[in-house]
Amino acid sequence: MSDISGTPQTGPESASGSNDQTNQRRRIMSRGQFIKDLSFENPNAGKTFGTDNPPKIDISVSVNGRAAPEDGHEVELQINAKASINDELVFIVELLYGGTFVVSGIPVEQLEPVVMIECPRLLFPFARRIIADCSRDGGYPPLMLEPIDFAQMYLQRKAADDAKKTSNEDDGSAQQ
Repeated sequence: MSDISGTPQTGPESASGSNDQTNQRRRIMSRGQFIKDLSFENPNAGKTFGTDNPPKIDISVSVNGRAAPEDGHEVELQINAKASINDELVFIVELLYGGTFVVSGIPVEQLEPVVMIECPRLLFPFARRIIADCSRDGGYPPLMLEPIDFAQMYLQRKAADDAKKTSNEDDGSAQQ
């Protein structure tokens, strides 16, 4: 329940201070979004590809995050797309798109997954539009990226990191 000012009324559990973290509203606030690096290469501009075959498009996506000033987090979404027909390069677009976020109301142990899943999810529609505009402005149909499952990407990255850590520990114990 709230009073007229919209301030939540506190119950007896928050008076003790034990539930301050769980009573705080979970929130992700974007401080800003920006292009850090953008490259579009069109080595065969103007050349007609005499084929009805659609291009083969290879796409790679990666996410990186780090702490930013004032309890913020900077997240980078890197998207690379390479289009080719019959092993002949049509175009390459590379985008490094970033954002700074303030995350509150999230327990510390859940902070990394929130930053590495939810923040890229917020950046993706804007990065997708930039990629589509680049390919369209280069003289090709807009490259519309399919939605990305950032949760699955995060889980795969964690599994790979854990496997690498286990492998390194096994190598270290075998050398002793």
